[in-house]
Amino acid sequence: MAAASECDVVMAATEPELLDDEEAKREAESFKEQGNAYYAKKDYNEAYNYYTKAIDMCPKNASYYGNRAATLMMLGRFREALGDAQQSVRLDDSFVRGHLREGKCHLFLGNAMAACRSFQRALELDHKNTQAQQEFKNANAVIEYEKIAETDFEKRDFRKVVFCMDRALEFAPACHRFKILKAECLAMLGRYPEAQSVASDILRMDSTNADALYVRGLCLYYEDCIEKAVQFFVQALRMAPDHDKACVACRNAKALKAKKEDGNKAFKEGNYKLAYELYTEALGIDPNNIKTNAKLYCNRGTVNSKLRKLDDAIEDCTNAVKLDDTYIKAYLRRAQCYMDTEQYEEAVRDYEKVYQTEKTKEHKQLLKNAQLELKKSKRKDYYKILGVDKNASEDEIKKAYRKRALMHHPDRHSGASAEVQKEEEKKFKEVGEAFTILSDPKKKTRYDSGQDLDEEGMNMGDFDANNIFKAFFGGPGGFSFEASGPGNFFFQFG
Repeated sequence: MAAASECDVVMAATEPELLDDEEAKREAESFKEQGNAYYAKKDYNEAYNYYTKAIDMCPKNASYYGNRAATLMMLGRFREALGDAQQSVRLDDSFVRGHLREGKCHLFLGNAMAACRSFQRALELDHKNTQAQQEFKNANAVIEYEKIAETDFEKRDFRKVVFCMDRALEFAPACHRFKILKAECLAMLGRYPEAQSVASDILRMDSTNADALYVRGLCLYYEDCIEKAVQFFVQALRMAPDHDKACVACRNAKALKAKKEDGNKAFKEGNYKLAYELYTEALGIDPNNIKTNAKLYCNRGTVNSKLRKLDDAIEDCTNAVKLDDTYIKAYLRRAQCYMDTEQYEEAVRDYEKVYQTEKTKEHKQLLKNAQLELKKSKRKDYYKILGVDKNASEDEIKKAYRKRALMHHPDRHSGASAEVQKEEEKKFKEVGEAFTILSDPKKKTRYDSGQDLDEEGMNMGDFDANNIFKAFFGGPGGFSFEASGPGNFFFQFG
C-alpha cells in the first residue's frame, strides 16, 4: 500500500543520562528491529506487537510511533494510525514521514483539508519530496470532488454525485461520509442492492452509525417495505435524535402507510369516492417514493375503473408503469381498460408485455382473447350495421333488418344523386350481409368466435342483397316503393 512507507531505521542514540535508560533504548531498538522484520514479511499484527513493546520501553521516540502508524494503516485501522502519526510529529515536528502518515490518514478518512495541512508541512521540511507533492494534489482533488458533489446533490443530479464519490473514495477508501452520500444517491436512483451493500458494510464496522441506519431504512422505504423502514428510521433517531433526514423520512413513511391503508379499507368497503381521495392524498406525500407511488396510481386506476372512468383509469395505470416498468398488475389493469374501451391493439401490446415477463396459462389466455377481439374488430361489425346489441334475440335482429333494409333500399333513393345512390346501395348490401350472418345460428356462432366466414363455403361475395330482401318481404310483387310527392315514399305490400 502506498500509504505505508518503509518503516524507519535505527535512530542515533542520544547522550545517556542513566545506564538504565541506555539499556531501555537498546531493548526498544531490538523490539523495533523485530517489528521491522515482521513488517517486511507482511505480518502486520506481529509487527504491531513489537512496535508497541518498543513504545512501552521508550515512549518519547517519534519513529516508533511512526512505524506503528504505518503498520496500523496496513491493517486498515486508520483512526488509530492517525493518533500514532500525530503523536510522532508532536514528539518531533521535523519528522517528515510522520507528517506524511498523518496526512495520509486524514485523507483516507476523508478529511482532505487536514490532509493538505500535513502535506504542506512535509513540503516545508522537504520541498522536493515527490510523495508529499503527489499526495497534496490528491487531497486537493478530493476537496474539488466534494464541492461538485454538494452542488449536484442540491440539483438532484444523483448520478454525478455517485461518480464524484467514487473518484473521492479512490483516495479516501475509509471515509464513511463519502460512502453514506454515495449510498443515499444510489437509493435515490433506485439502485437499492448497491446502496444496501454500502450501508451494511459500514454497520458491520459501526452498528450505531445513524447515517448508515438511515440509508438502510431509505432503501426499504423506497422498496415499499414501509414498516421495516420505519424501524430503521426510529433506530437512527435513537442514535442521533437531531438527524433531520431520518426524521423527515420517518414522518413520510408513517403518513404514506396510513393513507394507503385507509384507501385500501375504503375500497374494500365499496366507498370508491373516498378511496380515490385517499389515494390521491397519499400520492402527494413523497414524489420520490417511486414503487409505492406506482402502486398508489394502480390502486387509483382500479378505483376509476370501478367508477367507469376508464380513460382516467388508463392514465393512472400509465403513470404507474412510467414509475415502475416491471409492474405487471398495472399492465393487466390497463389492458383490461383498453379491452373495455375497445382499444384492442393497445390491449394486445400490454398483454404481450405481461406474457413475455410471466409466461403463465392465464396470461396466455388473456393475450389470446385480446388478439381475437383485435381480429374481430378489423372485420365488419354486423351488429353495428344492424344497430343491435351483441346479445340481440332473433326477433330483434329481424326487426332491425326490416328497418335498415327499408331505409337503404336503392328504390327509395332512385331520385337522389349518383353519389348518394352508390352509398345507399353499399349500405343496403351490408345490411343484407349482416342479416345473412346473424340470422343463421351456425354462421353467427362462427362470426362471434372470430373464425373466418369464407371457410366451409361461406363466401360473403356470393350472396345477393336483393334476393335476401325479396325472401324476407315475401318475394316478387310482395313489396314496392311508391312516390307520394317530391322526395317522399311510402311502402306498399301486395
